[in-house]
Amino acid sequence: MRVLGVDPGLTRCGVGVVEGVAGRPLTMLGVGVVRTAADADIGVRLVGIERGIEEWLDRFEPELVAVERVFSQHNVRTVMGTAQASAVAMLCASRRGIPVALHTPSEVKAAVTGSGRADKAQVGAMVTRLLRLSAPPKPADAADALALAICHIWRAPAQNRLQQAVAQNRLQQAVAKHQAAQQQSSAQRQAATSHQATTPHQASAVKGRTR
Repeated sequence: MRVLGVDPGLTRCGVGVVEGVAGRPLTMLGVGVVRTAADADIGVRLVGIERGIEEWLDRFEPELVAVERVFSQHNVRTVMGTAQASAVAMLCASRRGIPVALHTPSEVKAAVTGSGRADKAQVGAMVTRLLRLSAPPKPADAADALALAICHIWRAPAQNRLQQAVAQNRLQQAVAKHQAAQQQSSAQRQAATSHQATTPHQASAVKGRTR
C-alpha cells in the first residue's frame, strides 16, 4: 500500500509518502513541505497548496491519502487555516477518486510511539527509526506527514476487519428483519384464510336460527 500523508497547514503543509504493509518494514518514497507566504491572500494560498498537493499526487500516485483530522484549539484562526488546507487535500484526492482517511493527532501518536501524548520530538524520532532514516525529517510538519502515512498503513487491516464485521452484522440484521416480516405476512394470510373458512358456516347457522 502506498499512502500520501498530509499534515495540513497554510504556511507549511507537510507531505510524505510511505509504502508497505502492516507487519513488514516500511519505505519512505518522499517527504517535503508545501509552503505559502503568510502575507498572501487566503485564496492565493489555498491555490498554492492545491498545486503543491497535485504535484505530489502526480509524482507518487498514492493509493490513499491520509489527512490529519482537525480538532478544536484555542486559536480559532489557526484552526480555520488548518481546516481549509485539510479540505484542499481531501478535494485533490477525491477529485481523482483516491480514498481519503482521517486520523486524529492522538491516534497518530499512539500508533507511532505507543503514547497518544507524545511530543513532536518523540514522533520524529520514531518516524526516523521506523523508516530507517539517517536523521529526523525537517521541519516537524514533514515528520508528522510521514507519521500519518505510517499510522494508516498499520491501522488499515484492523479498520478493514471492523468494517467487515459491521457490514456482516448489518446483513444479519437485514436478513432477520426480512424473515420476521415474511413470518408475520404468512401468519396474517393464515388468519385471513381461517376467517374465510369459518364465515360461511357462521352465516348458515344464523340463517337456520332465523327459520
